[in-house]
Parts: sequence; structure tokens; C-alpha cells
Amino acid sequence: MQLLHFGYQQAMSCIFPVTIFGTLAISKWLNVPFIYRYDLILLVLIAVQYLMYRSGLETLDEIKVICVFHIIGLALELYKVQMGSWSYPEEGYSKLFGVPLYSGFMYASVASYMCQVWRRLKMDMTGWPGMVPASALGAAIYLNFFTHHFIPDFRWWLMTLVAIVFWKTWIHYTVRTKTYRMPLTIAFLLVGFFIWLAENIATFFGAWKYPNQQEIWQPVGFGKISSWFLLVIISVIIVAQLKFVKAGKHKT
Repeated sequence: MQLLHFGYQQAMSCIFPVTIFGTLAISKWLNVPFIYRYDLILLVLIAVQYLMYRSGLETLDEIKVICVFHIIGLALELYKVQMGSWSYPEEGYSKLFGVPLYSGFMYASVASYMCQVWRRLKMDMTGWPGMVPASALGAAIYLNFFTHHFIPDFRWWLMTLVAIVFWKTWIHYTVRTKTYRMPLTIAFLLVGFFIWLAENIATFFGAWKYPNQQEIWQPVGFGKISSWFLLVIISVIIVAQLKFVKAGKHKT
């Protein structure tokens, strides 16, 4: 019963990510006349976010967090596409410098999941390193996504810092009436792994294409798990700090 309840809450927390994958899949095989696919995906995702808010599945504060992540993700997409890391080859009116605006929602879906699961499983943390160390590490991780194109990639050093900074941090979550705990770094790795699986699905349905996928789809390399691991850390830091502020807590 505990496992079923946990699975149900996880599934409910994934409504927006699942909607994205469903939209990508359906729009790939079903041609809608008079509208480009990228534009259709954007309209669908905006409508879904509105319906989730109106139905109470997401709060106004969670919508704000999702918007922040949409901007963070879109900025990263604009840079990465210009650097040739991946591309969006289809046409669309809602493309900005080669990047469809719906792409920011793929990052926002991570924030949506974080916000939902935090609320549904009554999550909390102990041993939080504090706002300054956590924010500085998050900023360094985000900056490395940009700078590794022209200076050495520091991701492995950053992952080592993650292990040090969050060494004493445990995440607590409640399933029905029983509370469990897990090292936060393990949670980072698990979420990063599942996002990597989702990335394979997304690229298969043409959400974007890596250079080696231009002619025929190929699985995304395992090395991308480290990228998602680091991106998850940024999302957790932002969501956690906002939750702490909202609850009037000052984690140290």
C-alpha cells in the first residue's frame, strides 16, 4: 500500500511532463492543418498550465517557479543552439533565433515536478547547507553550461563540490503517515537518470535533435546523465529556497 500510494503521488506530480511527451508524440504522427507543429505544442502547453492552475493542481507560487525555470531554460537553449549542441529543424512562427518557445517548458516541467512532489509528499530537508553556499553552487553549475564551450568543463569538479556541500543533507518525505528519508545527492542522481530516459523519448519524437541524430535517431549518451544531475541540483536549490522562505524557515 505504501508503494502504491508513493507511485500515485509521483504520477500525479508528473502530469505536466507527461503532457509534454504526449503532445510531442501525437503531434509527430498527427498533422494539424494551418499550424506548425512547434506553434501547436506551445499553445497546448500554455493551455495545460492554465488548466492546471484553474483546477487547483498547481498553485500561483508554483506557476511563478515554473515561469522562472522557463526563462532559465530558454536562455540556455538559445545559447546551446547557437553553439551547435543541438537543433530544432522544423519551421514555426514561435521560434526565436532558431529556438521554439515551447522548449522552455521542458525545463519548467522539472520545476513543476519538484513543486508538486514537494507538496504532495510533504517534503522537508535537514542539514541544508544554507542559502549562500547552495546559491553559489547553483550559479556555478549554471554558468558552467555556458563556459565549457571555450574553457575546460568543470562538471566533475562541480559534482565533487555537490557531494561535499550536500554531504549532510537528507530529504524527508511522507507516504501516508510514515516518514522516510534519503540522502539528497542520491535523489539528485535518481531524478537525473529518469530525466535522461525522458530525454531519449523526447528526441525520438523530435523535440530536438543532437548532431548525431540528424540522419537517424540514436539513443542519447549516458554522459548526459551528469548534465541532468547538475540541472536537477539547480532546480532543487531554487525550489527548496523558495519553499523555505514561504514557510518562514531559515535553513542552516
